[in-house]
Amino acid sequence: MNENYTMTYQISSIKAFTDNYIWALHNNTHALVVDPGDAKPVIAFLKAHQLTLDCILITHHHFDHTGGIAALTAAFPKAKVYGPNNPTITGINYTLQDSDTLHIKAFDITFTILATPGHTLDHIVYVHEDFLFCGDTLFSGGCGRMFEGTPDVFHTSLQKLAALPSRTKVYCTHEYTQANLAFALSVDGTNSELNHYSKWVNVQRQQNKITLPSTIGKEREINPFLRCHSTAIRKTIFENYSENSALTTQIGTFAKLRELKDNF
Repeated sequence: MNENYTMTYQISSIKAFTDNYIWALHNNTHALVVDPGDAKPVIAFLKAHQLTLDCILITHHHFDHTGGIAALTAAFPKAKVYGPNNPTITGINYTLQDSDTLHIKAFDITFTILATPGHTLDHIVYVHEDFLFCGDTLFSGGCGRMFEGTPDVFHTSLQKLAALPSRTKVYCTHEYTQANLAFALSVDGTNSELNHYSKWVNVQRQQNKITLPSTIGKEREINPFLRCHSTAIRKTIFENYSENSALTTQIGTFAKLRELKDNF
């Protein structure tokens, strides 16, 4: 899966484990990779395309996003490793925090860093003017499990991403779209955009094709975790799952959605 943005680089997906994507942004000579949980498919990709690894971008500490750092930096000792300020992640030599900017000279591109705690407390995302690498904060049709954050914190993080331009392409790190949409339909079944998108995703997966990248504009239309303001979603939850008055707030709705998805 390739997406061309300029004549100087493109973005490709590298499959890892069962449903992970390691994203590779590359030109004819160099590459950066995002969240390499496994070094082997990355090294194979670099070898096949005769690329030198310039840098690694890490979003958070989970092993399926960091497990390949050591082997990749052993194979490419000059590769820089960027990531959150979390000393439990071995191999990061440049730490980043909210509002930092990161310029990658090999591709002449600049990322703005946003802190997006919720899935984990150390989670950051890399925002370019046309796309973002968002790790496990935002998925197409869903969001990450709330392992370390709280509903108010996670909801705030997602709202940061929802405020990005509609055209922004969303490169998340798991092929969870079909499962996410099955849940989304259970709470937002009258959403015509969601129904249409779900049919497209089902066809893609039947053909074993990737469903990413999405866009922020698409996610605002179909992702229930970005639609906690929706009267239809609140009504469905209230009538079928809860009589909790917390549903009158977006944070309360988010918390209930996350609980329901965890048990879906």
